[in-house]
Amino acid sequence: MNPQAPVHAADEHWLAVVHHRFRAWRGERPFWAGLFTLLGGVPIVYFPFADIRLGNVTLAMATTTGSGSLIIGILLITLGLALWFQQGIRVFAGVAAILLALVSIPLSNLGGFFIGFLTSMVGGCLALAWAPGVPVEDGPEQAEAAEVAPVDPFHGIPGPRDTETPYVTEKTAHADGGRNSAG
Repeated sequence: MNPQAPVHAADEHWLAVVHHRFRAWRGERPFWAGLFTLLGGVPIVYFPFADIRLGNVTLAMATTTGSGSLIIGILLITLGLALWFQQGIRVFAGVAAILLALVSIPLSNLGGFFIGFLTSMVGGCLALAWAPGVPVEDGPEQAEAAEVAPVDPFHGIPGPRDTETPYVTEKTAHADGGRNSAG
């Protein structure tokens, strides 16, 4: 299957159509930045409230800052979703994700045991680095137009008006209908 070929819903299987539409949707936004930021919030929320059972022994990783971990994790998940659906806030969301990841180190079990910290940092950096793509123009017609040099060497420089003589400047007596303006 050719990835450059147009997709016609009648010709393709519905799964292929969904796949192509998802790829087009993913290409218009900072998808990976949102995914890493969203996934970085999950361990930050999970670990402070999780219990590990080893036989009859229960290890609780709860800290006194459980509410801080919950707030940081929920904000990171929200920023990840916002990156998917509001591309215009990518700079704000990237900076906020980096700051929240840094704050999660002392507040949330070392940033979700560095799992949430690292994935949130990667997501924030990807959000800052992402830029919208430039639409592809028709190449051959644009290339020919760019190669043609203008015939007039003074292309873009305005010439004298019809009422003025060619040697008129703003300081001569002939400028502005015979009146010379000071200033």
